[in-house]
Amino acid sequence: MASDIKAHIAYFSEVMNFPLVALFDMHGVPGGLHAFLRMNDHSFFSIVQLPDVDKIPVTLGVTHAGNGALPSAAGTMQHLAFRADDEAGLLAMRDRIRSHGVNVIGPLDHGFCKSIYFAGPDQLTLEVAAPVTTVDPKQWIDPAVLEKAGISAEEAEAYKAPAPYAGQGNEPQPAYDPAQPHMVYPPEMYQALLKMPDEAIAASAKFPGPPVPA
Repeated sequence: MASDIKAHIAYFSEVMNFPLVALFDMHGVPGGLHAFLRMNDHSFFSIVQLPDVDKIPVTLGVTHAGNGALPSAAGTMQHLAFRADDEAGLLAMRDRIRSHGVNVIGPLDHGFCKSIYFAGPDQLTLEVAAPVTTVDPKQWIDPAVLEKAGISAEEAEAYKAPAPYAGQGNEPQPAYDPAQPHMVYPPEMYQALLKMPDEAIAASAKFPGPPVPA
């Protein structure tokens, strides 16, 4: 979420080398602007600006952590890590970021990866990490920390090998269960959406193609 989408586009394009590939009115969200920047052939980075976001206060320890070791409210993004292919790429990114006047801490050696840490627009806490070795669960899942997290040995085995999807596709919408996570919509609207067939949702939410004709 950006208070000034231009500042974010400039930062992630110029500082981090993500080319801008899309910028358009956000689909179905009046006043919203939506940008996409390309990270690689498989991944894009998205930025959104909505009206009056700049009037919402940034509060360290609540909305933002401030650095990779500090807390923020449950459900918020504590920090965002990007990936470099190797240590040489990590150091090249560190130097690129510093060349734009942005301070960078690191690299720090985490054993399986090395990381650099820095700040982005709107007090984002950012990281770039490069793999050093393959992460072996036998070495990196600490039994003492499983206990701290309240995870039994049996649960850990299940988490290490998630069961494949055994259905046949076309799963029906589950009944509303308040114990499950839910998006925030006006209650009546949300219940109506949950009752609509997927095809009806798809038909009602078609948006035009590119804003600039070929």
